Amino acid sequence: MDLLETLVGKGLRREPLSRAEALAVLETSDDELLDVVAAAGKVRRHWFGRRVKLNYLVNLKSGLCPEDCSYCSQRLGSEAGVLTYTWLKPDEAAAAAEAGVAGGAKRLCLVASGRGPTDRDVERVAGIISAIKERDEDVEICACLGLLSGEQAGRLQEAGVHAYSHNLNTAEATYADICTTHGFGDRVDTVRKTKEAGLSACSGLIAGMGESDADLVDVVFALRDLDVDSVPVNFLIPFEGTPMAEKWALTPQRCLRILAMVRFVCPDVEVRLAGGREIHLRTLQPLALHVVNSIFLGDYLTSEGQAGKADLDMIADAGFEVEGTATTTLPEHRRRSKTSASDDAPENENGDARPPQPRGPARADLVAVRRRGAGTNLPPNA
Repeated sequence: MDLLETLVGKGLRREPLSRAEALAVLETSDDELLDVVAAAGKVRRHWFGRRVKLNYLVNLKSGLCPEDCSYCSQRLGSEAGVLTYTWLKPDEAAAAAEAGVAGGAKRLCLVASGRGPTDRDVERVAGIISAIKERDEDVEICACLGLLSGEQAGRLQEAGVHAYSHNLNTAEATYADICTTHGFGDRVDTVRKTKEAGLSACSGLIAGMGESDADLVDVVFALRDLDVDSVPVNFLIPFEGTPMAEKWALTPQRCLRILAMVRFVCPDVEVRLAGGREIHLRTLQPLALHVVNSIFLGDYLTSEGQAGKADLDMIADAGFEVEGTATTTLPEHRRRSKTSASDDAPENENGDARPPQPRGPARADLVAVRRRGAGTNLPPNA
């Protein structure tokens, strides 16, 4: 396909895609899927070789969030039955983190539910980081605490946080469809403040919430414009007890096309296969490793992932290797310069009409609520 040859060339040269090209990736057929994955794989291998970075989530405070994000099992009014607990003690958090590191994780993602932290919460997280660093000084720390002020971002950087994660989730035009207690601009503002504080920006999306192809392209282009270092791609986990419990619109093939589009738009960025991969990609998960260069190990915040050993076996069987602590994830040019590959404004091509969303049967049996690890007396999955 001429399109794929063009996209590979642009990816290797870090040339920006047009909206039309990004949309064309999502519009490819299932017959073309392996060609799309192979083309995205050329770009992935050029910048990241065959390395797979492992990230491990530690849910510091679970449930009881005052925000109404429709996709979230921890939202205001959720009846998902997830674990709820207040802040872990530093030694509890450090023990949970140690299990992830022992399983091969290079980065720890410390997450707490809520609109955003108080200054006291930031100090609490600083104490947790200190306890973790006492056990493993070299582990990367990413914090995900919600909306953040510039001063709080600076304090986290001083405490040893390497990156801050705050997803845009969906396009600006459709953000009000999934949340009313804060807006798209609030999330963009937090990403910018963390970058200004010297933190590596981690921000991504959730696919499968009823968005159109144009919406997906819009949010990925917004992430490119913000010049984030890491883009987690989540696939909606339709928890029972949330407004999106019946949304089962994704197929494994569509998930792979979405990942490929993200890779082509953000060729030299860490693209992370995140929540929902097990229930939506299912047996095609190994194919995704040819597109992404990063995954979460083990369980997620409130749902269970596949066994940590199964993750490691999948990586090895697919011919990839776990990225070691001595290797820097990002290419050298991204480490020495934070400027965008292009200052061109995105083209104003129309594509806002939402096509009918295919709806599959609800598969609540695929969603396993987390009952182990942080906040319980059972060992974590790592």
